[in-house]
Formats: sequence, structure tokens, C-alpha cells
Amino acid sequence: MLSPYAKNEWLTIIAVGLCVGLSLVLLGYWPGSVLVGIATIAILTFFRDPERRVPSPRNIVVAPSDGKISSIHEVEQFPPFDGPAVCIRIFMSVFDVHVNRCPCHGKVASITHQPGNHGNTLNPESIEDNESMTTLFVHPVKDHPIAAVRQVAGLLARTIYNHLRDEQVVQRGQRMGIIKLGSTTELYLPATLRPEVKVQQGQKVLAGMTILANVTPIDPTESLPPQIKLFSSSAPAVDEDGEPSVFAEDDPTPSSL
Repeated sequence: MLSPYAKNEWLTIIAVGLCVGLSLVLLGYWPGSVLVGIATIAILTFFRDPERRVPSPRNIVVAPSDGKISSIHEVEQFPPFDGPAVCIRIFMSVFDVHVNRCPCHGKVASITHQPGNHGNTLNPESIEDNESMTTLFVHPVKDHPIAAVRQVAGLLARTIYNHLRDEQVVQRGQRMGIIKLGSTTELYLPATLRPEVKVQQGQKVLAGMTILANVTPIDPTESLPPQIKLFSSSAPAVDEDGEPSVFAEDDPTPSSL
């Protein structure tokens, strides 16, 4: 399945591939037409959009993108939360699936586009300066922040597409957009939810499937405990292939996370 978010691109690729391939066939150059066909199929895989089995336990947050965990760190002050947060950064190579997914159940409070550069996102300074789009998710009833996803453009990935809209209620694992040709996504979780990170730096993750963290819903007006643990030494929630290790039975009661 090819992503509808990149329909213009893959239709163009198919058209060009067919034209070049048929031209080579008419000229009697069969080997060339076969190579063009293989190249066309290879390029189309950049826009693949496979179905994903979304885990069902309550109070979990899943990966917003495919890729490798490049950083897990604390942020003293994250403006959209107006407080501290934990950030899980995921680097997407050109070979990863580029479609992004919602990390949790919630409501879209805002989508903020920030103009910027298009440097290499392997450089932490470039991540801060590059063009990005940040989606803030809040509790659908209580309206307090529960997560934020920052889609960051890169050296090759210069197009960010986010098809969500303000006030839209979303489900965990729901498609939210695409960063064409890879780059980086960042997941932010407010410290008030006491996030317990379940992944490690360097680990491969899959959008909508890999559990990145467990959270503990509390009153957002409650003071943050002084010895709160943002990180867990627990074993990763995925196996070596990036597959979730445990899926709970479906919970009939909707959860905000």
C-alpha cells in the first residue's frame, strides 16, 4: 500500500518509469527497460504505508515514526506544556517507512509550523534550527497536555505533511502525516504524567506499534514529586525485530492515552 499523503510523487514516479521503460522497449533495449522497472519499484518503496497492529493496554504511548532512537533526554521547560518534559528522539533513514502516527488517544490542541533550515538531523544543533511542525495533544475532556510530536525536516526530507486539524479527536496509532524521505521526529511527554520510558538509545522502533513509555494520569495541577523518575531500567517493550512483545486484550473502555 502506498501512502495517499505522497500520491503526487508516486504517480509521477510511475508515469516516468512507464514512459522510460516503454521507450527502451521500442528501441529494443530490453535490459535497460528491466533496470528502469526495478529502479521504479525501489523508489516507490520510499512511500509504502503498511498496516500496523496497535497495542491496546491503557496508559501507554507508542512511537510516532519508524526509525532508531537517537536520544532520550529531559527538557527543563517545554513551552507547549509550560513545564518539564521527557523527549524521545527518533531518526528516520530513507529506508524507513515515512508515515507518522499519533502516539496516543487525545485531542489535537494545536499544530504549529516553525520555518527553519534543512540541515543534517544527525547533528543536534540542526534539529533545533530546522523547519518543523509540532502537534500538541491534550486530554479530550480535561484539556491538559498529554503528548506532543515534533516532525523535523532534514537534509533530504524537505516536505512535512500533517493532515490533522485543530480540535480533532484521534486514536492511538492513527496516521497523522508524513515526512517525505525520512528525517527525525520527537515525542514529548509532560513530567506531570510520570513517564516511564520503555526503550533504549539505539533501539529500532515501529510507528504505531512499539511502546515507548508508560504514563500515570494524575491531576495536572498537582505538584510534581521532587524525586520523580522519568526513565525506567525496565527491559524494552519490543523484541529484536522491533515487534511489541506483549499485547493486552482489547479494553472496551476508551482511554485518553
